[in-house]
Amino acid sequence: MSGNRTADDSGVDSGVDTRVGLRVVHRRYISYAQAHYAGNLVDGAFSLACFGDVATEICIRTDGDEGLFASYSDVQFRAAVRAGDVLEISGEVNRVGRRSRVIFFTATVICRGRPDLGDSAAEVLAEPIVATTATGTVVVPG
Repeated sequence: MSGNRTADDSGVDSGVDTRVGLRVVHRRYISYAQAHYAGNLVDGAFSLACFGDVATEICIRTDGDEGLFASYSDVQFRAAVRAGDVLEISGEVNRVGRRSRVIFFTATVICRGRPDLGDSAAEVLAEPIVATTATGTVVVPG
């Protein structure tokens, strides 16, 4: 049996890589200094940078190396991210190659500032808002 594969009760290699399904979650408050547009909107690149941080932790956990981002595919900007939001950024390993890892990412707004109620008012959203999704490929040393 090799590295990250599992064996069934008979001791036979099942071919399932235990890294598939690994999920890492970060949370980040979005400060007003990060807003670049009217309405205190934050650019979409912010979510992609957060995905990079999550991917780094995934690579460290799965391979003992920070890895390198190779590409994004299917990036979808679904809702606005604003200053005063709290984002939950998650990544889940979907596929493992010899040196590559395919990861599904989601950035979800879980808290939002409420300046209409007061300068520092905010709330936890009853229904989180999926702001950005993407699939990314990272590579690690062989």
